[in-house]
Amino acid sequence: MKLIFTVIIAVGLDLLFGDPPGLMHPVVLMGKCISRMDRSLRKHFPEDEDGEYRAGRLMALAMVFGTFCVTGGILLIIGIISPVLAFFLNTFWCYQAIAIHDMLRESENVRNMLEHGGLDSGRRAVARIVGRDTERLDEAGVIRAAVETVAENFSDGVVAPLFYMVIGGAPLALTYKAINTMDSMVGYKNEKYLHFGHFAARLDDAANFLPARMAAFFLMAGAFIRQGKTSASEAFRIWRRDRFNHSSPNSAQTESVMAGALGVQLAGPAWYFGEKYEKPMIGDDLRPIRIGDIDEANRMFLYASFVAAAAFILVRLVIVL
Repeated sequence: MKLIFTVIIAVGLDLLFGDPPGLMHPVVLMGKCISRMDRSLRKHFPEDEDGEYRAGRLMALAMVFGTFCVTGGILLIIGIISPVLAFFLNTFWCYQAIAIHDMLRESENVRNMLEHGGLDSGRRAVARIVGRDTERLDEAGVIRAAVETVAENFSDGVVAPLFYMVIGGAPLALTYKAINTMDSMVGYKNEKYLHFGHFAARLDDAANFLPARMAAFFLMAGAFIRQGKTSASEAFRIWRRDRFNHSSPNSAQTESVMAGALGVQLAGPAWYFGEKYEKPMIGDDLRPIRIGDIDEANRMFLYASFVAAAAFILVRLVIVL
């Protein structure tokens, strides 16, 4: 039962406050560790394909086992001293693993910057939440990037952390965040990371396989709550047709739902590190994407987050009882 209360409190804290200001977020610490291992491991392995594969595998395994063992070990030791303190630390770490409030804030900032600061401001704002190059984006491209990120982060920042949280508390949720952070930093198919980041990218695909598909259906529920049966039906139709229109087996799961619910096209060609990558479109081009779609995406994201949290808490409760 304690884990159920942990999840409820963690979700509530994130909805109210987002990331606590002034404290180093675990993901920031993970990023520092990944950057340091990226630099140091390359020096100790041959500069060829096999060497980079082995270095990348070692980094990924070290991050996964290190994160789980350190967080689990700390909670175990503190639990011996004070079970109450261990409960609060577990809850606090779970709270940090969820990203509902901050995703909504950042996407709303993109809309505000576009409306009041112009295209350049919008590009700078969306650059904070996407991994692609943004200097070539027109207004529609900025909006599309924001909406896609809201959809993708519903899986990465809400459903997947909750999924692992209700199974193993903060240690498992933060281990997932370590995997996801590695993918966002080294999981690129460019010259630098094609081999080094391969294992981390495949690990992220595996970790997100079930959560991404659950997230698609939770997001359909959010579309139904927000826009009704027709929107949810279109979301399901486009999901069935376009859910594999992405090189990742998981990313298009929620993007296709969002595209169908809004009646717009997402994805398409994008620039990363100065190189253009051709990607198929997702959704039907029923109308041009518009700035208000960011607000609609945010509302579906929020409603779907409530549905997901309630579903996971209910399942955990049934298992406990």
